[in-house]
Amino acid sequence: MFAPPGTGYDRAITVFSPDGRLFQVEYALEAVRRGTTAIGIKSGEGVVLAVEKRVLSIQEPESVEKVFMVDDHVGAAIAGLTADARVLVDQARMSAQINRLTYDEPIGIEALTRQISDLKQWCTQHAGIRPFGVSLLIAGVDDLGTHLYMTDPSGTYWSYKAGAIGAGGQGAKEILQKEYRDDIALEECITLALKILSHVIEEEFDPSKVEVAVIKKENRKLGYLSPEELKSYMDKVKK
Repeated sequence: MFAPPGTGYDRAITVFSPDGRLFQVEYALEAVRRGTTAIGIKSGEGVVLAVEKRVLSIQEPESVEKVFMVDDHVGAAIAGLTADARVLVDQARMSAQINRLTYDEPIGIEALTRQISDLKQWCTQHAGIRPFGVSLLIAGVDDLGTHLYMTDPSGTYWSYKAGAIGAGGQGAKEILQKEYRDDIALEECITLALKILSHVIEEEFDPSKVEVAVIKKENRKLGYLSPEELKSYMDKVKK
């Protein structure tokens, strides 16, 4: 008997298949595609991160965290394995604090993204470990302006004007390509993100099902929308 082509190449992260694929990385990407939908939209006024929350009826909605504060001026939205995301967020927070202590200034958004991506890439070329099964949308404001980056399990990262990851990512990107404008206002970013999530979430669309964070350029501070603020924006979307 002969083994099917490709058999065994998915058992180690350091082994390429004959056609140049790393199956463990592809499996990690699949974990991201099955994760909750996360959306990031930037404008000249700031950046918005909005994420779908899958909450069981017996869970406390506040205990389900999908948008993490990394530093005052930067946040990260996740899609994929939350446990993996917490490790990366902790590393990002450490890097941000080291930068403040060393240089007495906030870390640059791209520099932070590169450090996290380097860690992800490192985990794709060493035996005995597996890739991180999570993608991050890293958003923030620094001296160079507003930024939105996406980093995937392979360690690659890209800069976006607007992006989406997770189970509803492809559909969300199609809507963003149609409705995003370079002159979009921050308020419109929030409304657009919630409009997209309203199509993604199959259950009743209410504040307990989403998490939204906003980083304004004027103060470079990340803040979360309260349930009351979310309801106000959702009412606009439903009209």
